[in-house]
Amino acid sequence: MKIGIVGGTGREGRGLGVRWAKAGHDVFIGSRQAEKGIAKAAEFSEEFGVALRGGDNVAACDHAELIVVTVPYSAHRPTFESIRDAVDDKVIVDITVPVKPPKVRSVNLPEGQAAALEARALLHEGARLVAGLHHISSEHLSDPAHAFDCDVLVCGDDKEARATFISVVSDLGLRGVDAGVLKNAIALESLTPVLLHINRRYKSVGSGIRITGILETE
Repeated sequence: MKIGIVGGTGREGRGLGVRWAKAGHDVFIGSRQAEKGIAKAAEFSEEFGVALRGGDNVAACDHAELIVVTVPYSAHRPTFESIRDAVDDKVIVDITVPVKPPKVRSVNLPEGQAAALEARALLHEGARLVAGLHHISSEHLSDPAHAFDCDVLVCGDDKEARATFISVVSDLGLRGVDAGVLKNAIALESLTPVLLHINRRYKSVGSGIRITGILETE
């Protein structure tokens, strides 16, 4: 699958891009500045022995069948505004958690209740938006050798879009779990500060979520 990672020059973008490229996907690293996207794609490719392309965020969207937005909440609105006309009917994934530094271990409900709901309001009507990957440690994700022991909860109003993203989550070494409609992103995003608190309290790295009692997933 052709995957574009918007804001993909950080740890999340590196981890996602490298893992998906190793699984055989065609990955494009996007950045606000085309030169940075190109440079980081070349850097990641050389470091991990994969083939990544890079450029600006709009180019990443144009390249992709599946678009993943990996930006901090402070850049969330301008990023979605900048790619709105490049999304078309492609599946777009928002992994943003609206934490408010320095109190990142306390739940922060934004004006729109969830970053994903704010993203939907910024996109054109009918955009195939899903939300997920909120509970995956960026440190673990950026280490392609790390073996995960947690699940990815995926929500969105388009059932087929949820299924599409869940199918590529497995190529990250994770299990995707259908978590229902996009409004459920309020709960999913709010769990991240709780996990950050758990990490500090128990001196752990990358506490995650595991859903029990599921006989099978699609």
